[in-house]
Amino acid sequence: MSELALPANLGIEHVGDLQQALLPHLETDGPVTLVADAVERVHAAGLQLLHAFVRDRAGAGRETVLATPSPALVNAARQLALAASLGVENPASGDNA
Repeated sequence: MSELALPANLGIEHVGDLQQALLPHLETDGPVTLVADAVERVHAAGLQLLHAFVRDRAGAGRETVLATPSPALVNAARQLALAASLGVENPASGDNA
């Protein structure tokens, strides 16, 4: 299993750095865990990149998990309707917004 801690800032100005961090894990055969508890700032571009990474790995039959997503990440994913595809829905909250 491979693990990568996401940075606190997923703003558009950091998407290139995020892409470079994710790229080596794109074709990792085993599961990849993205630890997301430190994420404080999120832009649509950062979420789109995460979504594409998760989608491409899933399309190749590879598992990707966003572990301990921060509230900022969960809220941004919900606003862009990417929470389910990123696996950050919180069924215990009862909030389907």
